[in-house]
Amino acid sequence: MEKKNIKWGEIGFGYIPTDYRYYAEWKDGKWGEGKLTEDRTITMSECAGVLQYAQTCFEGLKAYTWKDGSIVTFRPDLNAERMQRSARRLLIPEVSTEMFLDALDQTVKANAAWVPPYGTGATLYIRPFLFGSGPVIGVAPAPEYQFRLFCTPVGPYFKGGIKPIKICVSDYDRAAPHGTGDIKAGLNYAMSLYPGDLAHKNGYAENMFLDAATRTNVEETGGANFLFVTKDGKLVTPKSSTILPSITRRSLVYVAQKYLGLTVEERVVPFAEVREFAEIGVCGTAAVISPVGEIDNHDEKIMVPSGTEKFGPVLGKLRETLTGIQNGDIEAPEGWIRKIL
Repeated sequence: MEKKNIKWGEIGFGYIPTDYRYYAEWKDGKWGEGKLTEDRTITMSECAGVLQYAQTCFEGLKAYTWKDGSIVTFRPDLNAERMQRSARRLLIPEVSTEMFLDALDQTVKANAAWVPPYGTGATLYIRPFLFGSGPVIGVAPAPEYQFRLFCTPVGPYFKGGIKPIKICVSDYDRAAPHGTGDIKAGLNYAMSLYPGDLAHKNGYAENMFLDAATRTNVEETGGANFLFVTKDGKLVTPKSSTILPSITRRSLVYVAQKYLGLTVEERVVPFAEVREFAEIGVCGTAAVISPVGEIDNHDEKIMVPSGTEKFGPVLGKLRETLTGIQNGDIEAPEGWIRKIL
């Protein structure tokens, strides 16, 4: 397979249109047969549920080219399950795991030339999404829906690659108890845009959101889960019903325990404890792991002991191991890799 003539090592995390995308429509109580299209536009009612009441959810995953030329994805069954959970919460018809994986396979195969070559540091980001396309004026679920999936080659999520980022504690709340913080709803990300823009204007890469109920415990950023490393080498991840269950975080917890022999604690993390950690990072599909070098809480600066120039030893080894599994250089646990080509 001849790849596209792109300077793969120079691309950022942005939208580059590829050749094909997948779509299916839900009408009359069932999903129709999905198909590929070259049309990158969407036509729907001006009164569509997604436009009136933000009835939409999405997923994010990646495809990789291995050294032998094969193309794979990483744990896509978990993305299908998470999208089903999001759909149930938003009263959107669920897409079966079988349909989800078939859409994934078709789209990646059709865009195989866009999957960055092995060793370039770039990947093919895949965006499945569901939305209410039928007209609804009263507050109610839409009568019709679309399931779509497109892909785009991407480089590092944060500018500067994997150099430690500087973040700030947000004055805004990301999600309320018993709300939608634990699903991948578009409305959650819309709510993070304003505080995210404020953070960027003030020189920060991301926000640290605290729990809305007490504003004393660490939740997550606008789009990634936190990882902490104690001074004695334990990996700690925040636990909360309003945190999105990151597939990357779940995978890193397994890698930490089974590959690196680390002790892992999934628990409530008081903000007061943050200054005691030796390493801090954020993790997600887009970033994998990005180290944090500084956290600013208004007049207080917390300088992470691992520094502002490079990864700490534990998070660095975690990232190296997980990306090694994703890129085919380290043997994966059974069922983690789905080969497409």
